[in-house]
Amino acid sequence: MKVIIQRVSEANVKVDGVYKGEIQQGYLLLLGIHEEDSHEDIDWLVHKILHLRIFGDENDKLNLSIRDIEGEILCISQFTLIADYKKGNRPSFIQAAKPEKAIPLYESFIKELKKSGLKIAQGVFGANMQVNLINDGPVTIIMDSKTKQ
Repeated sequence: MKVIIQRVSEANVKVDGVYKGEIQQGYLLLLGIHEEDSHEDIDWLVHKILHLRIFGDENDKLNLSIRDIEGEILCISQFTLIADYKKGNRPSFIQAAKPEKAIPLYESFIKELKKSGLKIAQGVFGANMQVNLINDGPVTIIMDSKTKQ
């Protein structure tokens, strides 16, 4: 799994002009699921995401996690994160998990995030979504559960 974490002051997602999720201060997560991903990837990522210290403390040092600030999370599925662009100019998405595998993993990812007690909003898997955000910082982190980076 690959995830892009963007620290935001607010974010929302719309499908067909209808708001499906919105948050205030917290994270916008863009989640890509690879065909070889499993629940182990979910466990590793959720732990890292919830404990990542990228919010400022009283001295403006990045010492606080999303749990510390009781932030909110908006999670959006994004298969294009699994793009292979090494050959040619058109990316290949063949390594992205097919919906029959990706949807249960995406739902499990959301379920694990919700165990934190934080507000968790989400987009609509497979839909054409319009995502709006105000990036705070900007602070953007990319994680890959396979390389643990």
